[in-house]
Formats: sequence, structure tokens, C-alpha cells
Amino acid sequence: MPNLPKPRLRRSARRGELIPPAPQAEPQTPNVEQIDSAGLRWVNIERPGAPEGAWLEENFDFHALDLEDVLSRNQRPKIDVYDDYLFIVLHFPVFDPAAGRLGTGELDLFVGPGYVVTIPNQPLQPVEYLFERCRAKQELREQLFLRGSGYLLYRLVDDSFDYCFPMLRKIGNKLDALEDEIFEGRSEEVVRDISNVKQEIINFRTVIRPQRPVLRDLEKVKQRYLATDLDLEIYFDDIVDAHERIWDMLENYKEVIEALAETNESMLSHRVNDILRVLTSISVIVLPLTLIASIWGMNVGVPGEGDQADFYVIVGAMVAMFAAMIAYFRKRGWL
Repeated sequence: MPNLPKPRLRRSARRGELIPPAPQAEPQTPNVEQIDSAGLRWVNIERPGAPEGAWLEENFDFHALDLEDVLSRNQRPKIDVYDDYLFIVLHFPVFDPAAGRLGTGELDLFVGPGYVVTIPNQPLQPVEYLFERCRAKQELREQLFLRGSGYLLYRLVDDSFDYCFPMLRKIGNKLDALEDEIFEGRSEEVVRDISNVKQEIINFRTVIRPQRPVLRDLEKVKQRYLATDLDLEIYFDDIVDAHERIWDMLENYKEVIEALAETNESMLSHRVNDILRVLTSISVIVLPLTLIASIWGMNVGVPGEGDQADFYVIVGAMVAMFAAMIAYFRKRGWL
């Protein structure tokens, strides 16, 4: 048996040489934005990751479960009450251009005496807009921050809910356009549009519905943990009213889209019935003509056989019968 060659083992380095250590990645700088004024600090962290989580753990004494919720996704709306701060999770509708439909934007908030931490999991225009205005305009910053963290929380939540109304108006405009298209005879073309609008309303309702118990709980605990000279009862009642108006509009839109869908189905059924009525009328009109043609087309002796004049008499009778039946059907409204 022939000897097999022995494999050679490759050595990573020669004897006596040291293997250089792998270069270590530089620590990432956390993406944290802050505004300080009048003894109040607003910290905004967009799309948090591990560096931002470590920064929060280092600078605040938040519960570990709350920090875990911040880094995770798809948390349900809730409010956690602690001795010295509140942890709030809220959802708001966000239009996703890639999917072409409404999605859910999550906003996590830590609120306590002297600070507000906002952590959106994706860009939320009301939060970004208010933050940039406070950073650019000193007068507005002092006006908001002097009233304490409770009032700043109110402005954040109120602006975010107010941002829902333009989106609702767009849905209302779509419903009006769908109604016009249905009665213009474009029932077959708007079936997909009706489905898309219905999906938008369902997604909107899915986002808004779970906020109701959170806002009720916030009304109960806000004054205790958000100490301020203002009476926050009126302000947070305004948020609840805005939420109820949004929900009422969604309920109305739900009924409207269901009525439009039923109307569109009725229009399609009516159109099919019209087609069937016309086809049935034509079949009934042609039936006696077919009977006459069948009788004189039999391979047996019939009256007038071989007489050219009788042929024209029979054709004339068939035409007269055809015209009489059409007139009768139109008089009865069947055609």
C-alpha cells in the first residue's frame, strides 16, 4: 500500500514572533441632544441603541426594565409609576412611504421633576419640530421650561395628537373622492381604493385605541409626580378631549367606508342585473323568431316550399314580430 503524503500544518507565526492583537473598535458616541433652561432639562434620543442605553444608565437612575423597554421595539402603550419619575409609552400614527400606508411610531418618555427624556423609535415630526423650536428660540424655550416638566409633557403629547387631525382630514377627502367616483359609474375601478382606505382606518384605530387607559392613568398621577404651580387638570383634560375627538372621527369614518363599500357593491350588482336583463330580453325576443325559422327549415314538406314570394312574406312577418316585441318590452320598462 503506498504511503500517503502527510499534510503540512501552517503556523500563524514563526517561533519567537508575537501575534499583534486585533484592533479594537472605537467606542461609539451616543446620539443625545439636550436643551437646558430655567432648571429644566429636555433630553431627546432618537432611535436609541446600545450607546444611548449605556448613557441613560450612567446619567439617570431608571429601572433596568424600563431601559430594556426603550431598546426593544413594539412596546404596548403604558405608564409605569415610580417614586421619583414616570415612564410613559405612547403610540402615534406615522405614514410609511415605503409601504404606502399608515404605521405606528412609538414615543417613550421619562418624566420627573427637573427633566423630560423623549425617546422616539423613529422620527416623529411634532417632537422634532417642538425640539428645534425650543433650541432656536430662547423666548419659547423659557416660556415652556419655566412651567415645569408637567407642562412640557402636556405640550409634547398635545402636539402629537394634534398632528393626527391633518391625517384624518386627508382620509376624509379620500372618502369624499370615493363617493364621487362611485356615483360617476367607476365602481369597478374604486374597489382597490376602498380597500386601501379601509386598511388606513383600521390601522389608525389600532394605534389610537390603546391610548385611552394610559391617558386616564396619566390624569390620576400627573399632579403627584409633576410638581408645578399650574393646574394641570385643565391641560390634560384637553388631551383627553382631543383623543376622544380623534376616536369619534375614526368611528364616523369606519361607518362611512362601510356604507361606501356596500353602496359600491350595490352599484356593481345593479349593473350586472341590467346586463342580465338586457340579455334575457334579447333571448326572449329572438326565441319566437328562432321557432319560425326552425319550422320552415325542417326537411319535410311545408306550406310555401319552393315559392320565392312566400320566403319574403315569412321574413317580413319575423321582422314585424321583432319590432312589436321590442316596442312591448320598452313600454313595460324591460329594455
